[in-house]
Amino acid sequence: MTHISFSTKFTLLLLAMMTMMSNVAVVTTLPLLSEAFKDVDNIAFLSRMMITLPSLAIALLAPFLGHLVYRFGKKNSAVVALLFFAFTGSAGLYLETIYEILASRFFFGISIAVLMIVSTSLIGDYFKNEARHKFMGMQSAFMSIGGIFFIVGGGLLSDINWRYPFGIYLVGLVIAFFVAKFLFEVKIDETKEEDELLNSNLIPIYFLAFLLMVIFYILPTQIPFLIINVFHASGTMTGSIIATAFVFNALGAISFTKLKKRFDFATIYLIGMGIIGVGFICIGFVSDVHYFFITSPIMGFGGGILMTNITAWMLSKAHHTKRVKSSSYLTSSLFMGQFFSPIVTYPIVQMIGIENFFESIGSFILIVLIMIVLLKKR
Repeated sequence: MTHISFSTKFTLLLLAMMTMMSNVAVVTTLPLLSEAFKDVDNIAFLSRMMITLPSLAIALLAPFLGHLVYRFGKKNSAVVALLFFAFTGSAGLYLETIYEILASRFFFGISIAVLMIVSTSLIGDYFKNEARHKFMGMQSAFMSIGGIFFIVGGGLLSDINWRYPFGIYLVGLVIAFFVAKFLFEVKIDETKEEDELLNSNLIPIYFLAFLLMVIFYILPTQIPFLIINVFHASGTMTGSIIATAFVFNALGAISFTKLKKRFDFATIYLIGMGIIGVGFICIGFVSDVHYFFITSPIMGFGGGILMTNITAWMLSKAHHTKRVKSSSYLTSSLFMGQFFSPIVTYPIVQMIGIENFFESIGSFILIVLIMIVLLKKR
């Protein structure tokens, strides 16, 4: 087993943090776009697409991009992706129309797809078994801590001007230097490669990853509108509330290692979903904006467990010669879920109201989980 230096581990953590930045830096800008482009038809829906268009690009292109990463190398692919990340991510600073900004977000998604594929497959290359679970918990925690800075920073900047949060993406230029200097490729023994494109036992994991994101991505696509439009909170307050979710997201990620010693991946998935369901119900009962500082930690903790669990589950099943392909299909599944989340939920929100929506979705999740547990016992 190759020794992995602190510099390499730290760079890999920074790379993972970039994938978290894909949306959180501009989340507090979304309600402000509705005001900035109020003359545009369907702006409430279009502003939500700021979050989900990168997800669509990733979902559609990740399998194809996986082949390119495999061909050109993980390190080289990551450096190019980070430069593209900085260029397309910061485009909101100067583009004039909402449609131009939405187009830039789609291209921005391409860089995120490559970074996720490289990050996930390198963890599989560098670490094994318990060491891998430990590093993945640390990685998710690091992503959450990074998310705190980006969401709070984005909130502060959005209170000054809705364009300024896009400038945060320029940090990709700095990370590109670290990747070029400290990451390295691991030689894989191709003679053991299997004939099939994918291990068939990964398909249920991809479906569960899709389902996870349809549910979990209700938060960034709906919560800012509830906090800002219903409770009239500032961008800074909204950013602070979402940041508390990231703190507990880190704790959930770290706790995954301990949970894995006692439960299998499927049981941990059910536990995480149960926590998310309780969190949704609590959000529906919030009557004062400050109570979001209680509900956000519940959601964040459940999300931290679930995201670490699903990636570790995939890596435990993926053949060692297929990590890039397997990671690309997992990435595609996760972001397809992100893209469909507002498309599925927005009509329901319009029909029953945003507060009733959170209570209903939470209750539905818990009922389904209880039925699954009862069936498993039987």
